[in-house]
Amino acid sequence: MGMPWLASRSFGHGVHPPEHKEETRDLPIRSFPFASELVVPLLQHLGAPAIPEVREGQRVARGEILARPDGFMSVAVHAPVSGTVRSIRPAPSITGRMLPAIYLETRPGDTQEVIPGVACSLESATPEDVRNAIQAAGIVGLGGAAFPTHAKLRIPEGTKVDTLILNGAECEPYLTTDHRVMLEQAPDLFLGIRYLLRAIEASRAILAVEKNKADASQHLRRHKPDDLALELVELEVKYPQGAEKLLIRSLLGREVPSGGLPSAVGALVVNVATAAEIGRLLPHGRGIIERVVTLGGPGVERKGNYRIPIGTPLRFLLEQVGVSGDVDEVFLGGPMMGVAASSLEIPLTKGISGVIVYAREQGDSEESRVYPCIRCGQCLAACPMYLDPATLMRLSRHGDYSTMVDRYHLMDCFECGCCAYVCPSHIPLVQHFRIAKAGIRRGLSA
Repeated sequence: MGMPWLASRSFGHGVHPPEHKEETRDLPIRSFPFASELVVPLLQHLGAPAIPEVREGQRVARGEILARPDGFMSVAVHAPVSGTVRSIRPAPSITGRMLPAIYLETRPGDTQEVIPGVACSLESATPEDVRNAIQAAGIVGLGGAAFPTHAKLRIPEGTKVDTLILNGAECEPYLTTDHRVMLEQAPDLFLGIRYLLRAIEASRAILAVEKNKADASQHLRRHKPDDLALELVELEVKYPQGAEKLLIRSLLGREVPSGGLPSAVGALVVNVATAAEIGRLLPHGRGIIERVVTLGGPGVERKGNYRIPIGTPLRFLLEQVGVSGDVDEVFLGGPMMGVAASSLEIPLTKGISGVIVYAREQGDSEESRVYPCIRCGQCLAACPMYLDPATLMRLSRHGDYSTMVDRYHLMDCFECGCCAYVCPSHIPLVQHFRIAKAGIRRGLSA
């Protein structure tokens, strides 16, 4: 019997939330102004914080190394602006914790030219050379996970990856950064793919794009180099089409085992924006100091895709684009998998692909009220990993985390939010799962 998802280039279950991409998908990437002070966190990635290489009072040039990696699971941090190091102290973060950061005062009147670095030559570089260059450039997954890219490219010994998958699905509502990058940075993207293929020694690449980005697919097909072993595939429009395990299932018909890595089935997935940054930075030996971000949502007046310096405070972002009405919620990322900002003093980090703003509504919203579970089963029908969110939620409330993991496979949940989206009782299911995972990390269970 054949695999039904291959015929439609999709997967089972999932949801179709309103896309809201028409607001920004046709708006070219624009440069964003520098704030008078930038806050550059030393931990913008999964792993150990970078170690400062500068001191308070020191003047730095744009692109200069501010902090070096602290071991394998860490990446470098570079100055997003020419200026003066005012202090090195904790700053508010997306996690809610105070994390070490470097406060940079922008130097007025500076040209803000980026200092040159040591190029990584594609012609002569070994796989290890490419991985080292990516770590030195401070590149992490720009799709939201912020996993150090060089670490992802180190394939476990005895494992062979035959296919590199470039994730251009961008299924999250509102976000159009990847769409614009594919349209405006095709040469960078193709060069980045060459670096990635060299790093993992794979023989082919597949670039997957949802059908609602047909202009990007056509543009890439027209400009793809003939000697690049790259196949372009259009996917059905469905959320969360961009999840790496689902992409592998849709494109290759391979099932990543529970708790396993994509390399276990011969695949590796990299976001298109990450690949484009590799192609943009490595030939010049530069570090990542800015990224493309979608600023949107009903609360933003001047919506668009902007190339924004890392470390720009959220408050400055909103002041520049304007907010209609009182700010109610600000999501870092998209509304499905993003995190609500606890403070407008949080700085932009490498992993934030969107800032989505909702204005305050008058009165109590019916949709904000949470009701008891009615056991309707809609969450089961929506979960793309075929889990039982309702049962997991009840176990979470009782603190029975070990049963959640052992019998109901909690760790296969990647927190896409499909279950919460369809829940008629408006139960914040994903929040229950995040709390349970945090409890498991602390070794707690009933």
